[in-house]
Amino acid sequence: MAQFIRVQSIEPLEPPVMRVRFTNGEQRDINLALYIASGAIFEPVRNDAVYFRSAQVEGGTIAWPNGADIDPDVLFYEGTPPWAQEDPIQPGQAHH
Repeated sequence: MAQFIRVQSIEPLEPPVMRVRFTNGEQRDINLALYIASGAIFEPVRNDAVYFRSAQVEGGTIAWPNGADIDPDVLFYEGTPPWAQEDPIQPGQAHH
């Protein structure tokens, strides 16, 4: 059975970069700009360096005191957050 890779520890660097160690032992410096670029819940994260640095590891991912968090699979696989993905169905096409 495949094991999910989650965030084990974090070290805030110069915002918006976070040093992330995953449960598989891999460590990366990840630019979080894309992940915190929109949404009211991320406003203090992107606009206040002190608040950015208040991040903790909760539930296997990066989380902030106001409940903002980032999907650990998106972080590990460097995916596009769901809210930033374009709808693959073009105008005029039927949804099936």
